[in-house]
Amino acid sequence: MDGKVLAVIIGMMLVTYIPRMLPLAILSRINISKGVLNWLSYVPVAVLSALLAPELLIRDGQLSFNLANTYLLAALPCFLVGAYSKSIFLTVVTGMGMMVLLNRL
Repeated sequence: MDGKVLAVIIGMMLVTYIPRMLPLAILSRINISKGVLNWLSYVPVAVLSALLAPELLIRDGQLSFNLANTYLLAALPCFLVGAYSKSIFLTVVTGMGMMVLLNRL
């Protein structure tokens, strides 16, 4: 293997590992208040919502709340299954099944 390729691989490894390891190493030694921990528990939901909302609601640059928006139609049962079952597996299977069903209709 060429030395440059190995250097790039090692560099990419460090750039990926260090931002994940440093906060863990630093924050594991600090007592974080319950309020901050409670606030941090909402971060994954907020990030997921920010990623999903444009994909589900926008078609061709405009808001799409109609029956032609199969992504939104498939997401609705997924939200219900996820809320009641708390199972990622069941939610993903529901989404896949709904997309297959809607695309066949």
